[in-house]
This record gives sequence, C-alpha cells and structure tokens, in this order.
Amino acid sequence: MKGITAVMDVTRAMAFSFVCLQKSNYRWENVMYATFWSLVPPLVAIILALITKEVYSSLFIGIVTAALFITNFNVVSAYTTMFSDGFIASLSDSGHVGILIFLVILGTIVVLMNKAGGSAAYGKWAQKKIRTRRGTLLATFALGALIFVDDYFNCLTVGSVMRPVTDKHNVSRAKLAYLIDATAAPVCMIAPISSWAAAVAGVVEGTDGLTLFISAIPYNLYSLLTIAAIILISCFDIDFGLMKKHEDNARKGDLFTSGETVASDNAFDAVSDKGKVIDLAFPVIVLIACCIVGMIYTGGFFDGENFVNSFANCDAPTGLSMGSAAALLITVIFYMVRKVLTFKNCMEAFPEGFKAMISPILILTFAWTLSGLTGNLGAAEYVSSIFEGSAAGLTGMLPAIVFLVAIFLAFSTGTSWGTFGILLPIVVGISLPGNLLIITIAACLAGAVCGDHCSPISDTTIMASAGAQCDHINHVSTQLPYALLVAAVSFVGYCIAGFIQNAWIILLISLILLCVVLFAVKKFLVIPEEV
Repeated sequence: MKGITAVMDVTRAMAFSFVCLQKSNYRWENVMYATFWSLVPPLVAIILALITKEVYSSLFIGIVTAALFITNFNVVSAYTTMFSDGFIASLSDSGHVGILIFLVILGTIVVLMNKAGGSAAYGKWAQKKIRTRRGTLLATFALGALIFVDDYFNCLTVGSVMRPVTDKHNVSRAKLAYLIDATAAPVCMIAPISSWAAAVAGVVEGTDGLTLFISAIPYNLYSLLTIAAIILISCFDIDFGLMKKHEDNARKGDLFTSGETVASDNAFDAVSDKGKVIDLAFPVIVLIACCIVGMIYTGGFFDGENFVNSFANCDAPTGLSMGSAAALLITVIFYMVRKVLTFKNCMEAFPEGFKAMISPILILTFAWTLSGLTGNLGAAEYVSSIFEGSAAGLTGMLPAIVFLVAIFLAFSTGTSWGTFGILLPIVVGISLPGNLLIITIAACLAGAVCGDHCSPISDTTIMASAGAQCDHINHVSTQLPYALLVAAVSFVGYCIAGFIQNAWIILLISLILLCVVLFAVKKFLVIPEEV
C-alpha cells in the first residue's frame, strides 16, 4: 500500500506541475522570475559557445537550463516546456516563420545567381577593377552600405557576391564576416527606409516613431562610428586581437585559420558560361524593389496610406517574404528569357537553396527558442526594473546608462529588436528636457545594435557567419574586440552628449577619439594570442 501511495503522490505531483506549467501565471510562482537568474541561461549559452567553439550544443544547453529554471527543476515539466513554450512556440510565431521563408527564398536566389554565372562574372569584373586588398575591403563595405533594406538580405547577398573577390586577395573569412556584420545592422539602423526603421517606428506608440528614428540618426554613435572604423581599418590595415592572427594566416593562403572550414557546395557552382554582371545586378535590384513594395503593402500603402506611415506601420517579416517571393519569380523568368538557365536548372535551385540555409535556420531556431524561454523567466522585467531604478537623479548620464543597459540586454538575449522594443517605451515615457529625449532614444538604438553585434546568439551575427561561410565562433571571437572598442568610444560620447547635446560636436569628438584609439592600438598593441 505504501508503494502504491508513493506512486500516486508522485503522479499527482507531476500532474500538478504540468497544470501549473500550462497556466500563464506560473511565472509568479517561480522564485527566479525577474531576478538575475533570468539572465543565466543565455549567459551559459554564450560562455559555453566561446569556450567550446561549438554553437549548437551550447545553445541547446542554454535552452535546457532555461526550461529547468522555469519549472523549478521539475525534469518532466522542463522537457514539456522546452517544446511547448520553446521550439514549437518559436516556430509558430508568424514573424519567425516570415523570416524563415525569406531566408529560404533568399538562399534560392543566391543559388540561382551563382548557377547563372552572375557571381562569377562580377568576380571577374571586380578582379579587373579591384587590384588591392584595400580596394577589396572598401568595395565589400560599399556594397553592404548600398543594401540597406534588411540586414538578412545584406548578409547573404554581400557574402555571396564578395567571397570570390576577397578569397582572391587573401582576405580571411573572419575579416569578411566582420565587414558583412558591421555593414548590416549599423547601416540598417541609420537608414530611414529599412525593416529596422519600420520596427523602431512600430514600438513607439503615441508619437511619430519614424520622425523620432530620423531625428536620432546623428546621435546614433555606435552605428556611425562602426562605419567610420571600417573605413579606417580598411584604409590603414589596422588589425588586432584574434583578427590579426586570421589576417596573417590569410596572407599565407589559409583563409580559415581554425575551426570548421566551410567546403564548397555544388549549389554555388555556375552551370552557365553565359553569365554577365547583369545576372547579378538585376536580381539584387529587383529584390530591393520588391521588398520595399512588400513592406509598404503590408503597411496599407495601396489602401490609401501615405508612404511614410505605411513603411512605419508595415509587417516587415510578411513584407520581406512576399517581396522576396515576387523577386524570385521575376528572377527565374529573367534567367529563362536570357537562356542562361533552363527551367530544370531553376527548379533544382529550390532544394539547393534550402539546404544552403539549413545551418543558419537551425541556429536561428535555437536562438529564438532560448530568447523566448528567457523572456518567460522575466529577463526583460528584471533589466527594466534596474534601468528605472537607476534613472532617477542621473538625467545627464541617462544616455550613457541607457546605452549600457541596451548592450547588456541585447547581448544576453541576442535580439536588438526585442531590446529596443522593451526599452524604447520606457525611454519615451520619461519626461526629458530639450534634445535629451532624442539622444537617449539614439543611445537605446545604438546599444541594441552593439549588443546584437557582440552576441554569439544574435540572428544577425549568425547570418553574417553564414554569408561569409565562416565558422561562427571564429567570427564572434574576432569581431568582439572591434565591437568593444567602438562601444567604449561611443560610451564616452554619450557621457558627453548628456551635457552638451549638440550632434556635430559630439560626433566630431567621438570620431577624433576613435582615430586616436585605433592608431594607438595599431602602433602599440602587441598580439601574443594563438588560435
């Protein structure tokens, strides 16, 4: 009888745990909710990824840790949570599904461009026009700056187009990944016509979000200084940290240095010898145009809404997936009319494009799941409470404080959109005098980009690795010193901005400081690290 009673007790306990899990108020029964422990799972994933240099298992362990924390270490409930509130919830989110569709279509377009010989033709043209490593680096930056509609599109397109050129001039894949990443989110964050501008405008209620976004651009120090840093690094050959090791090896012919090397896939081999530069340029231009049309369509432009409002209120994932699908159809017709690809060749590109995106899709799924479970632990509430508590009486230092908080939150959760979605309403709700509100908003956006730029679980960072076909951990470890240097200069700029409140003076001081620091690093910093 005692055995039966014990079994019944265990069964009731498991059933009670399961029921509690299904209730939305389970978070209030969790002692870890909205405490420092809510940030432990993503930190575990990040630390493990940097130590083991293996991202899949690190993210999975972070997910398991979060599920255990949510369920107070009830193993059965944690297993259920990992799927119901984790993987299934992240993959059933309409925004995430839209991004996945966009990625698959984008992968297919990239495969088509390569099969048509467009990338090879551009590579041959670029090799004739670009004769130095410096020119290659600047051309990569310029192409990234031109593709400002969306960071995902930026990462994959720039990577696909510039890989042959950078490989010819012995630029490491880590350096290429950094250039891609540094011209993705930072450029999108200062482009009024982009999915990022739409996202920012969408989270600011009660005011004109797009106007605030545009007003904040001159004060977005991290984005602007990152672009300046790329130009200086490219022109003056400034390499430090692990990046220097990668670049030194690349000059000797080793483009990867360490970690997993990405072998050439036949999906990216040309099947046509008729390819011209137009076979690359046309799909890219069509994709940009169609994505813009798709986004304003979801914002009600064709129902009478003006362009600005329709772009500000658009559904970016839906618009991007619709626009990319239309661009794919046009691209297929274009190649068939030009007779560079047959109908069979075009259809073969669909599964090949999907296969090319499997790795980033898998990492994104893990990252989204971890972010969702971290949100269920109250990470946002915890960070917000710290922010609100520290804001009082520190008006002049508020931009710098917001910048640091945004960095920490974006780094821990791997999402810049989620970060400014949390912090912007708080910032806007604070009564701030003069330009201080605009500066603080800019600091929030800059911090979100910076944290996203540094985080190994960030979707943009993941896509930059995919675009460059670079080992993900290599990309993160080589990029981090650059991002932290720019972040430090930006922090000083925001400390000054809280009191001077003049965009041009702040930007000038920050640029001078950046130049001094970069050239000091180039002259004095000795790199003893081995990879």
